[in-house]
Amino acid sequence: MHASATTVPPAVVVAEGDICATPIGRISRALTLDAANQALREWLGRGLEAVLGLPLDAFDARPPSLVGAARRAFGDERRVWLRETRLRTALGDRLADLVFTPHGATLLLEVLPVAGEAAATTRWSETLRGFAHEVRGPLAGMRGAAQLLVRRLDGEEDRELAQLVIDEADRLATLAQRLLHSGAKPRLVPANVHEIVERIAALIATDDAGTPIRRDYDPSLPVARVDADRVQQALLNLARNALEAGARTLVLRTRIERNLRIDGRIARLALRVDVEDDGRGVPVELVQTLFEPLVSGRADGSGLGLAIAREIAREHGGDLVFASRPGATTFSLLLPAAE
Repeated sequence: MHASATTVPPAVVVAEGDICATPIGRISRALTLDAANQALREWLGRGLEAVLGLPLDAFDARPPSLVGAARRAFGDERRVWLRETRLRTALGDRLADLVFTPHGATLLLEVLPVAGEAAATTRWSETLRGFAHEVRGPLAGMRGAAQLLVRRLDGEEDRELAQLVIDEADRLATLAQRLLHSGAKPRLVPANVHEIVERIAALIATDDAGTPIRRDYDPSLPVARVDADRVQQALLNLARNALEAGARTLVLRTRIERNLRIDGRIARLALRVDVEDDGRGVPVELVQTLFEPLVSGRADGSGLGLAIAREIAREHGGDLVFASRPGATTFSLLLPAAE
């Protein structure tokens, strides 16, 4: 069923590869990747400059299987298949069937994702469920303490802050329960995204009142079908990460995107929520693994905030992307929307 893809000449990888849904690359005699279409770059979670020229074994989570297969294809001048091969990507290890097809002085590489990739998703879900189990007890304690404060405090503003703690404890307890529940599917209902973002601004103001928050909202943003609690959690993780990265100013931005490519698919209409900061930026050594669980740039960091945020985005059919340099970092939550 993949015969049509394997007949594509390597030149198409460079000239027209971005219209092909199959991840395709070209391997040189030196066993380096010297071309990659957009589908392959997205599957690897890397940009063009990050993959071109890399040796084949850089992608091999079980060496030397890739190099051995490529050498056989070159030496025997025949097509070679590798079944359920584990590859290193910026999104973690991923499973795929690989096809190496000789074409002149190069090999055409096809990456055919397999169902076994569900194992990686399951591993992430188990990590999140373990986290959810651990936080339920502390949340109950926080809620009880906040309830006592509401009864004892005299000032209206202080009682409002204590009530905010109660509301957040309830929201997080609900999220924890859903993560623990098998499947943990989001509950999609119509929601005003700006109300969610405003809630983030209020929570951040209680965390760090000294950091200015600028709002840049698109007033034409349509109502979206989302799980508001989960989207709020994703955005809250992004905002708190920004503060921990030394942000002096935080920008919350909303926009409409049309014909946006999200995880290999084209969304005719999508919502984009940006969390922008002027902090230190993402460390270079973490760029390729930033969204993996337990990866953190801080010694005291849990490494779960961004992993959870991206999982929330993807369970909505969206994604989480970023662009970063010192003094200018933007994380963008992308959510498909109905026309």
